[in-house]
Amino acid sequence: MDAVLRNFKTIPCPSGDGCLKTNCQWQHAWDKKSASPPATTTTTTTAPRPIESHNNGHGRGQDHDQGGPRKRRRLSSESQSANHRPHVPASAPLLTTKKAVSPPPLKRKEPQPAPSSHTFRNPFISGSSEGPTTTPITTPARAGTTATHSSTLKVAVIQAATPRKAESLNPRHLKSTAPAAYDFRYKALKMLHEQYQRLNKEIKKDANDSEAKFVLSDQEIIWMALDIEEKMATDKPSIYQNVIKNQIMSYKRMTVVQWKDERAAELKKKEDAKKPVVKFFQGPPKEVDTGLTPAQEVDFLSRLLTPVTSLAHMGYVTTVPTDEDIAKARAGEEASRGWEVCDRCTTRFRVFPGRREEDGALTSGGKCIHHWGKMYYPDRTMGSSDKPAQRYRCCGQQVGESTGCTTGETHVFKAPSPSRLAALLPFAETPPNPLAPKDRAVCFDCEMCYTVYGLELVRLTATSWPDGKELLDVLVHPVGEVLDLNSRFSGILAEDIVNAKPWSAEGFHEQEATANDGSGEWEGEIEEGEVDDPQPKRKRMQIVSSPIVARDLLFSLVSPETPLIGHGLENDLNALRIVHPTIIDTILLYPHRRGLPLRNSLKMLMDTLLNKVIQKTEVDGKIVGHDSAEDARAAGELVRLKVQDKWQDMKRLGWTLVECVFVPPGAKKNPANGRLTETFLEDGQSRA
Repeated sequence: MDAVLRNFKTIPCPSGDGCLKTNCQWQHAWDKKSASPPATTTTTTTAPRPIESHNNGHGRGQDHDQGGPRKRRRLSSESQSANHRPHVPASAPLLTTKKAVSPPPLKRKEPQPAPSSHTFRNPFISGSSEGPTTTPITTPARAGTTATHSSTLKVAVIQAATPRKAESLNPRHLKSTAPAAYDFRYKALKMLHEQYQRLNKEIKKDANDSEAKFVLSDQEIIWMALDIEEKMATDKPSIYQNVIKNQIMSYKRMTVVQWKDERAAELKKKEDAKKPVVKFFQGPPKEVDTGLTPAQEVDFLSRLLTPVTSLAHMGYVTTVPTDEDIAKARAGEEASRGWEVCDRCTTRFRVFPGRREEDGALTSGGKCIHHWGKMYYPDRTMGSSDKPAQRYRCCGQQVGESTGCTTGETHVFKAPSPSRLAALLPFAETPPNPLAPKDRAVCFDCEMCYTVYGLELVRLTATSWPDGKELLDVLVHPVGEVLDLNSRFSGILAEDIVNAKPWSAEGFHEQEATANDGSGEWEGEIEEGEVDDPQPKRKRMQIVSSPIVARDLLFSLVSPETPLIGHGLENDLNALRIVHPTIIDTILLYPHRRGLPLRNSLKMLMDTLLNKVIQKTEVDGKIVGHDSAEDARAAGELVRLKVQDKWQDMKRLGWTLVECVFVPPGAKKNPANGRLTETFLEDGQSRA
């Protein structure tokens, strides 16, 4: 067969030189020329011949003549013709100008030459509604860059930016139960879409150049209707039908001017959201210098104390619950048969203290999908009067966008009332303690975990004020079975409880000495054969048998006159079931600018006031949680900062310190042995 086909090459083609057939088996004139051997004289022609260049990876060409590689400057006219020249592989023989390089051209459109600029998609420029617009970014063409390489780069860059997926006018599927039937949702969505179309057509008629950006495409109108309908179905499912009807009527009555204002506000929100959040570096950590001795600082605390009797509105327990209140709380628990409301996702579920007999479960309801961060309102942008939507601190999502960003193994709850807390463990007032030192205050912080009885104490830390030395740091066995150690906030892992040693006074003093000398975390003795790991390890702590034992340890350090310092102390005192009369809460010292019930977090106060970072929840991708010792010392530093600022203000008013005695302007020496009493201060202020 091959011999027969070769015979056809000896017969002229019936179509002659006008043949357009690819790989024609007949003989053509160019076949004869290409079959003749290359003449050596062709390389010595007097006419200038273009040097056929092959890309060698460095943007340069190399001549295949015997003279070796030669370089010459490419002219602009030749550069233009080179873009139209087909790519010649490196293995192809060098052709001269006297030879035909290809058959007669086909009657087809020539491919467009590759541009010398690469086209990138810019998602920040408004334009086509089907996706981000393209913005050309011109780059100089390099020698040796072929059309194939340029087009490949262009496609790769365009595919990197994926446009928003096109959708039809059909209600979106909701993760939760739909607030209405499909027919109602579809009709409401269609009516809402019609109003958007009407307003968009009216603005499109008379839109000038500045208003052209307000005009939406058909797909953008569909997206807008779907987003609004889904938000209403997710945020307010119980009143969804009324809300969607009101929304449709409001757009039905809306004028073109109002629509323009709404579109302008929406575009401004999108632009502001794209701006990066810049956090200014505020310098090194600030050191607090009150100018007072430790004893004088303790005396000064009398100006910062808040009586606990005036803090009931903040959740403080001011009196011990009565037996009657406790009995009612227990009766309510029995009537509820273990049904609770999840503290994280508000789902109703059931708890089984002691485990359910049939399967050993502690709770019902499956896993808990929730946002672990608190909700907050972002600051308004300059010049905007619109109230920003609430967002979550954990993931930054807007409230209502999703059911949660974190999944817990079980649902959890916390007991809301003091009487129910007392039903599990009784409250107690701080007893008199003659052995408690008078020249110090105590900062303390508690970490809690979720159990079948609610939120229970799992760690207690106390430090002395103002020197910050550690007084007590123990783990606590909760009363009920643990549902969630809440490690993201408590910083307690299961291995900490497993490896903890039973509490003893001797072991605690050894641990206290190691913690206060700055030598690092305490790991105990290294057994024979063990290798000392150079990596820092977690602190090996001691553990007590119950919250009552932990409370007794704290009672041994304080008396009713000892100021207790902390941040949000009502939670810590309730976890310990303590009623203490002398409180200094940094939430009250540094109130939120919008007032209660909003509160400044301890982390934010340390960052903004002292330039110190605390409460790192993750290190190298691992959850480490809060450190109660760090939080206790941080609260103490904030109190010292307040003492520094208050004392500076008092000195500007004329207060002086004479022989370790605070003397107001125009007053005599304090008769109360140098202590700064409330009576003396009031008397001094009245004289001033």
